[in-house]
Formats: sequence, C-alpha cells, structure tokens
Amino acid sequence: MNTQPQKVTPSESERERQLTLELLQAIDQKDDISQRHLAQEMGVALGLANSYLKRCVKKGWIKITTAPANRYLYYLTPKGFAEKTKLTTEFFTTSLALFRQAGSEYSQLIEKLSIQGKQQILFVGLSDLTEIALMRALQSKVQVVSIYQPDAGKDEFFGLTVVDTLPSSELIDAVILTSMEQTNELLEELESVFTESDIHLPPMLLKMKYRTTELEYVDQ
Repeated sequence: MNTQPQKVTPSESERERQLTLELLQAIDQKDDISQRHLAQEMGVALGLANSYLKRCVKKGWIKITTAPANRYLYYLTPKGFAEKTKLTTEFFTTSLALFRQAGSEYSQLIEKLSIQGKQQILFVGLSDLTEIALMRALQSKVQVVSIYQPDAGKDEFFGLTVVDTLPSSELIDAVILTSMEQTNELLEELESVFTESDIHLPPMLLKMKYRTTELEYVDQ
C-alpha cells in the first residue's frame, strides 16, 4: 500500500443530520434526560449538545417544560416525530447502500489478494465492516487468521480469535482494515509492524464519516 497524507473533510450536513437524529431519539426514549446525559448519548461536548437542543426547539421539533427540583422535561412535538422518522429512513437507506458497497469492495480486495497468493490474512478492527469482510472471505480461498482489536472485551468473533497484540509479520501475508473507528491510530500501529504493501483497505473507507477523527491515508 502506497500511502500519502490526504485529508478527507467530513460532510457537515451529514454529521448534523446524524447528531440531530441521535438527539431526537434520546429524548423520545427518556423525556427527563439531562443535558449532560444527552451530550453523552450524542458523543459530543455539552455545549454542542445544548446548541443542537436549542436549534430543535427553534424548529418546533422539541418542547421543553419545567419539572420539580429545577429539572426540565423534553417532548417531541408532532413535527419532531415526523423529522425523526424522516431522518431514520434516510439513515437506514444510506447504511444499506454503504453495506452493499462494502461487500463489493471487500470481495474485490480479497479476490485480488488471493490471486497474488496471499492466503494468511489478518483483519484489523471490530465493526459492522468486520462481519461483511468475513462473509466475503469465507467465499474465497484466503484464510482469516485472527482479528486484531485493542481492548475488544471479547476473545472471539464468529469463531475467529480476537487478539489485542499484533501477530508477527512473518505469520501474516496481508492485513485488511475492517475498522470504522480509530482508523488513523490503527494504521500508524500497523505501519510499525508491517510493510506498506501488506496493508490494505477498501476505497469506501476514505468516504466514511468519522465523528472524532479524519482518515488521512489513501490506498493506491
């Protein structure tokens, strides 16, 4: 893999829709949720959660009422329910398209490695992509040796061993990235053990939107 820095700027409109959906879902599930817990549910700072809350109130999606002990109750208005339904539909439609694309790209990548005679494969990262890549690998001649994921909290995934220490590069023919989080950190760690030509990732990962980090590497 020939890598070079290439910053991918996340789409603000997509990020805003995702955070808005998470806010509406959190309030729909618990009307007496505090703003601090709301921020935790959204995975953002308290100030940003407050900003989204005010925006939703202004748009008429959320109504706020007072409760005893200086607390607030949040309710979705009919317009809020309609917006949540709309965003949920958009989310699932987008996710389905991404998963179909992931299946196609992992199939092509795995077939390419198989043709090159690279049989012993290490997956890096536990996410929804891991299952997709694994299903494609089972349809090929390659063998997935294990899955590397720091602090995974589990020892196996669909019968495969999950390890928290990178195996020796002598035991691995190729590495395939299957992570949707901490991507840059994992790539840096991989490059300290494996050669660039041994590390592979599907093109779609360059288009994925990350909340806390931007993908800076491109597989050419």
